[in-house]
Amino acid sequence: MNQSRTSTDLQTVLRQEVEKSAGWRLFIQTVIARAYPRIIGQQREKSWMFFDIFLPIMAVSAYVFVYRAIQAPEDYVGFVIMGGAMTAFWMNVLWSMSSQLYWEKETGNLALYIMAPNSMMAILLGMALGGIVATTLRAGVIVVLGSLLFRVSYAVVSFPQLLAVFILAMVALYGMGMMFASVYLLLSREAWHISNLAQEPVYLLSGFYFPIKNFNFWVALGASVIPLTLGLDAMRQLAFKTGASLGFLSVNMELGILLGLSILFLLAARFLLRYMEKLAIREGRLTESRR
Repeated sequence: MNQSRTSTDLQTVLRQEVEKSAGWRLFIQTVIARAYPRIIGQQREKSWMFFDIFLPIMAVSAYVFVYRAIQAPEDYVGFVIMGGAMTAFWMNVLWSMSSQLYWEKETGNLALYIMAPNSMMAILLGMALGGIVATTLRAGVIVVLGSLLFRVSYAVVSFPQLLAVFILAMVALYGMGMMFASVYLLLSREAWHISNLAQEPVYLLSGFYFPIKNFNFWVALGASVIPLTLGLDAMRQLAFKTGASLGFLSVNMELGILLGLSILFLLAARFLLRYMEKLAIREGRLTESRR
């Protein structure tokens, strides 16, 4: 009798635990769990933070001196500093998002992710949020230091629009990172080469150090597939006096495109992650590092 009652109580407790960790609650718990180590981990290796700030400042300084040597408009110095700060987000997406599942596969953790009852989307979203927090701090330090060193003046037209552009650019960019995570995993060892190949060309095509309006219209339009391209262009239009005259498209149009890219990349990421999970279940070899 007591044994039967104990068994019933145990089943009730287990049922409650399962109910607690299901649906949106499990999704949110997974996001927090994956974001936590990235936020805390950044504080354990202080030297990484120094080099992540120092090296971009060096690259920014080189472009600043070139622009001042050729007597370019002073706002170009601000363009360079803002672009240098945004490189931190691109590097985070390229190496800590797009390549993440491939690295997890190599270290043997991918099988655990696929077998776990939580969503792969939640795992990658947690990684993205954790990465955004740390990267935003670094980008902010780069902007502050660069602005103080080179005496950059800002003329912000609209803070709400500036914030909206930044948020939409980050959603679209990290959505693209989630989508590429599945693509890189399916390509296996080629992921490393693609990451190296995509690093520098995006600096050029996204206009990290100059306005993309200097490109041919169709080249600039093609580069707009990368969320940072329109995000940077819109933020420069909103933050500098001559930004509007050097903008590629109007801010409202760029906001609309960024919203569309955010939806497109998130839906594509969801589809590819589900396809990857089905492939792993059907073939049973996707999580092996030999493949």
